[in-house]
Amino acid sequence: MCMLPMDCHTHTGISPDGSGMVAGHVEQAKKLGLPVLAFTEHVEMNRYFPQAHYNTLPRNEWEIFDHAAVLEQSLEAVTAAKEQAATAGLTLLCGMEMGQPNADFGLSAAVGADARLDFIIASLHELLARPDFFCLDYSQENIPALMEQYFDQLYDICRWGKFDVLGHLTYPLRYIEGEAGIPVPLEPYLEQIRCCFRALAENGKGIELNTSGYRQKYGKPFPTLEYLKLYREQGGEVLTFGSDAHCAEDLAKGIAEGVELAKAAGFTRACYFVQRKPVYITL
Repeated sequence: MCMLPMDCHTHTGISPDGSGMVAGHVEQAKKLGLPVLAFTEHVEMNRYFPQAHYNTLPRNEWEIFDHAAVLEQSLEAVTAAKEQAATAGLTLLCGMEMGQPNADFGLSAAVGADARLDFIIASLHELLARPDFFCLDYSQENIPALMEQYFDQLYDICRWGKFDVLGHLTYPLRYIEGEAGIPVPLEPYLEQIRCCFRALAENGKGIELNTSGYRQKYGKPFPTLEYLKLYREQGGEVLTFGSDAHCAEDLAKGIAEGVELAKAAGFTRACYFVQRKPVYITL
C-alpha cells in the first residue's frame, strides 16, 4: 500500500488565499510520488457572482466575489495539465471546494452539475450572514451557540447531498481552539454530529480526513479518531484524504498519518473520485 495514496484537497493561487500554479503543484506531486492529486479551489456559493450582484462590500482581503471565474480558471488549468501528468503516472482531478452551498442550494446544484468536475467537497467556512470563522473575535462570541448553529447548517448541507464528501468537519476548532486557545468540548453536539453522519451515509456521501490541523496550532486532524469511528458506526464508508495545502510545499503533509488514523478507526479502504464516481483503494 502506498503511504501517500492521494491528496484530494489542495489550493493554488487561483484561490484567494493560496499561492503557486497548477504546474508547480504537479511537479511537487511527482517528486512526492503521489498517484492522485485533486485541485479543489475555493468556490464560495454566497459570493459566486460578481460583487455588483450582491450590492455589498468585501469584509476582508480574502473575501473576493465572482467565484464563477475562479472555478472556470481552475477547470481550464487542470484539464490542460491532465494528459501530460498522466504520462508520469499522476492522475489529476478537477475538483472544487464548494463553500456554503446552503446559501443557495439551487445554484449550488446547478454549478455542481458541470460535467468537467471529478470531485466536489462541500464545506461550511462561515455561518449564513456571518464572516468566516477565521475572522471572528471569539472573546466576543457565544461559542456554544456558534457551534450549535454550525452543526445545524452542516446538517442541512448533509441532507441536501449534491456533493461527494463533506469538508473538514469541526472546521471552527481550527480558530477557536487552535488560534484563540479556547477549549470546545464536542459532547453537547454529539447528536447533531451523529445526524450529519447518518444523513451522509443515507445519501451515499462521505467525509474527508483533512490533515491540515497536524501542521497548524490546532495540532489534530479534521475530524479526530473518535469522530472517524462515529462516522463508521453511522454507516459511513466513503472516505478521502486531503492536506488542504494552499501552497506546493504543503502537498500531502499529514496524509501518511491520516492513513494510519483511518486504519485505527477501522477503515480498510478509501477512495478518490473520477467523474463524480468513487474509485476505491485498499489501505
